[in-house]
Amino acid sequence: MRQQHALIPTLRTVGEAEMISHQLLLRAGFIRQLAAGIYNYLPLGKRVLNKVEQIVREEMDEIGGQELLMPALNPAELWEESGRYETYGPDLVRLQDRHERSFILGPTHEETVTDIVRNEINSYKKLPATLYQIQTKFRDERRPRSGLLRGREFLMKDAYSFHADRDSLDATYEDMYRAYTNIFTRLGMDFRAVEADSGAIGGKGTHEFMALSSAGEDYVAICESCDYSANIEMAEVVGKFQVSSVEGVAFEKVATPGKGSIQEVADFLEINPSQLVKSLLFMVDEKPVLVLVRGDHEVNDVKIKNFLDATMVGLADGATVRRVTGTTPGYVGPVSLQEKVMILADQAIQGLSDMVVGANEKDTHLLHVQAGRDFDVDHYVDLRNIQEGDACPRCGGVIKLVKGIEIGHIFKLGTKYSDAMKAKFLDQNGKEKSVIMGCYGIGISRAMASVVEQHHDENGIVWPVSIAPFHVHLIAVNMKDEAQREAAEKLYQELRSMKIEVLFDDRFERAGVKFKDADLLGIPVRVVVGSKAECGVVEMKARRTGHSEEVSLSEIRNLVPEWLEKADQK
Repeated sequence: MRQQHALIPTLRTVGEAEMISHQLLLRAGFIRQLAAGIYNYLPLGKRVLNKVEQIVREEMDEIGGQELLMPALNPAELWEESGRYETYGPDLVRLQDRHERSFILGPTHEETVTDIVRNEINSYKKLPATLYQIQTKFRDERRPRSGLLRGREFLMKDAYSFHADRDSLDATYEDMYRAYTNIFTRLGMDFRAVEADSGAIGGKGTHEFMALSSAGEDYVAICESCDYSANIEMAEVVGKFQVSSVEGVAFEKVATPGKGSIQEVADFLEINPSQLVKSLLFMVDEKPVLVLVRGDHEVNDVKIKNFLDATMVGLADGATVRRVTGTTPGYVGPVSLQEKVMILADQAIQGLSDMVVGANEKDTHLLHVQAGRDFDVDHYVDLRNIQEGDACPRCGGVIKLVKGIEIGHIFKLGTKYSDAMKAKFLDQNGKEKSVIMGCYGIGISRAMASVVEQHHDENGIVWPVSIAPFHVHLIAVNMKDEAQREAAEKLYQELRSMKIEVLFDDRFERAGVKFKDADLLGIPVRVVVGSKAECGVVEMKARRTGHSEEVSLSEIRNLVPEWLEKADQK
């Protein structure tokens, strides 16, 4: 491609973009924002997306995936069948047509693909089957401010597998795990596959693939001694806690005027936050549940949801808190509640023998509280977020926390959707059974941005060869110089004849502008035709390392493939 007439509108600065990938993709002319969380992909951006898609297709096809394409516009009744129309939440984009029929713009396609399978597959002889698509998805994100990392419209690969038995699902799950590992390795990413929660999609077995990056919104727990890794929502906290004695001083009230937070109370009473108990009232499927954790720990609502096998978990509103406890948040405690509710306590509470808790009375706390004497706990269970320094649940080593960007997610759905939507098949004995399902997603556009988060420097993007928009950036320093222009034109045609993708900077611009743009665009190998062109000499430069050499024009045919093979090495 010749750069003079290419749509590559580079910018020196951008406005309010926060993430480095957002800044660089805007500055380098790969994307342009149309509205909050909605982007145009300009020609360079589309070339990168195409290459990500191709890698995904190759790995999906390798494990027997069959590509199809489903509509983005889905009738609401499919989602009503599955139960997700009401439970998915405000991220679901809902609309009506002119006949007032309800539709949604698909954020994912479990319902649609299940509808296909229940109509087309009715025998075990047609199972297993894996179907996938690469398609635009829609989610009405509350704060779409991270560029392609969190958009309202985005490109995704979603795959769905269908099975007659669990062993078949397990085998496909392992195939997908391997395929995802291959995909993200080929994309040049530093990633981890971590144990995760299934969220609104459902299912029990699941892994997230996380690109490690300081720009990540999620924390990943990684063991320093073994290969254990888990999303912080799912990381198990292990520890031995001796049940505290119920003997001791009777509890007493103490005034804590204006001290509502854990740290404020701890400072006021001159105690460590670990001696306090944080009492939080949750609504779990519309029923109030009081959850207790140590003051220096954070409640993990996913663990509450999973322990109680709940659908919806969230903090209770102020009116509910007052009805159950008689007070406002900040002074809630487990002693003398106004309504009897289930009390769940984190396992670390078992090790506290002299607690400080809210008194269910404004500006008041209780000292010397004992579980088992002053209140009863229904269940002790792991309910908190893992922290750095905690023990690895697998080997006992030390846990560290790193940030990550979710780029892929694989689930064992079981029969969640097939039961709800009556997707049945006849087994070998002619007995009707529900199809067993798995689903597997990759954020294509998110992967593109995640690569930039991991592959950039102070001058711009540094694309891995596998998805770079072009392999070679050919720059004629001075297009007005006949020797340079002729040498560059000859090189351009020669490299193209070798099937090497070339962006030829044939613009009548200053050399400094061309070099700055080249750094910004991040194409792996640069060939600069300058003042020594008439002597048959050009410069080659590796974008990743900055290493450069002067070489003979006659050597280019052999050197470019060699440099491309090494372009990703640091």
